[in-house]
Amino acid sequence: MSQMKHIDNTPSTPGKFKIEKSPYNRLRLQFSLAKIIFWSLVFVGLIFVFFYRSPSSSSHVSSDLFRRSLRTSSYGGPAWEKKIKASAKPRSSNGMCVLVTGAAGFVGTHVSAALKRRGNGVLGLDNFNDYYDPSLKRARQELLERSGVYIVEADINDATLLKKLFEIVAFTHVMHLAAQAGVRYAMENPSSYVHSNIAGLVSMLEVCKSVNPQPSIVWASSSSVYGLNTKVPFSERDRTDQPASLYAATKKAGEEIAHTYNHIYGLSITGLRFFTVYGPWGRPDMAYFFFTRDILKGKSVPIFEAANHGTVARDFTYIDDIVKGCLGALDTAKKSTGSGGKKKGPAQLRVFNLGNTSPVPVSDLVSILEKLLKVKAKRLIMKLPRNGDVQFTHANISLAQKEFGYMPTTDLQTGLKKFVRWYLSYYGNGKKRAQ
Repeated sequence: MSQMKHIDNTPSTPGKFKIEKSPYNRLRLQFSLAKIIFWSLVFVGLIFVFFYRSPSSSSHVSSDLFRRSLRTSSYGGPAWEKKIKASAKPRSSNGMCVLVTGAAGFVGTHVSAALKRRGNGVLGLDNFNDYYDPSLKRARQELLERSGVYIVEADINDATLLKKLFEIVAFTHVMHLAAQAGVRYAMENPSSYVHSNIAGLVSMLEVCKSVNPQPSIVWASSSSVYGLNTKVPFSERDRTDQPASLYAATKKAGEEIAHTYNHIYGLSITGLRFFTVYGPWGRPDMAYFFFTRDILKGKSVPIFEAANHGTVARDFTYIDDIVKGCLGALDTAKKSTGSGGKKKGPAQLRVFNLGNTSPVPVSDLVSILEKLLKVKAKRLIMKLPRNGDVQFTHANISLAQKEFGYMPTTDLQTGLKKFVRWYLSYYGNGKKRAQ
């Protein structure tokens, strides 16, 4: 980490431009123009990928979206509405009522359960796609149903369904966690990222802006927006216009879209930049998860190195700490100021890092897993590929600490111990238990 240095601390959102007789004005103007050109190209590129993809890709994605997108006509009726109302009803009359999108996902499941435990009304929404094993999502669904959380199975781009849900329940908050995750998968199926992370976000915001009262919105951005930034630790004031992956670009685009809806419609919006979340019920595409699987199966574990044998490190953040941050953001979110699609006054707009502030080399992660599993890993040292992965992540959490007392308490050793205990219970020693 000693080689990491600050090469550019220009904020991604510069202050007011003041004309001065200085040679720096020309540089500042050039930077502003470069930024505008960059993001124009990003948006044009995303639109091109989404609407003008190759025939083979188009047929694959079309069938995928047809499978994933569920129509409102599949729902309705008194019994269905009764489930929704029961799930979304808070324990107290003035309690929080939250729509959680991506509720069958890793973070969504934990946040939904935590909200329900403390007496909030919670309704889940998830399309149960097959980016990773859907049976794990179904198991999470069963977990939530036992605690009284109902998940509506549908796509967030189904605007008719979203409007119907808001007609049934007057949600005070939306916890928008639905997204197409994963950095590397974007090279295989880029359109899914535009569909979920951009179009899906817009679909949700469109409904939220029009309902009365408007809900407060907290949504999942990502630490990946820092991209090629080499200044550490990453601060919310740092530039975020150098994404290293399409996934990162869609999350950065989401932050710009959030700003637009806040500015025009008075929506109260808080973005959370998660840093490498891990823990029980996690995502199988994450390194800690498939490292555990492959170590138990005796397979090689790829450990990436940066140029000149540079260390690849991540700011691993335990799920319970992330949940505390999500709840803190919800609890401090101010009310939206719009009504019927019209802004009545300035509304809250925030973005926070949620990390652990202690980057750990990936090689150390493997060492910890070896001790916990009591199995020696077959390490395969490889060069860091150019597929969107970055060399390091490191969160500055001072802003979240100040705003809602965010303070992570779980180190990697402790967190991985809890994960391994869950993994062996759920899957057994490398084999999933019989259903």
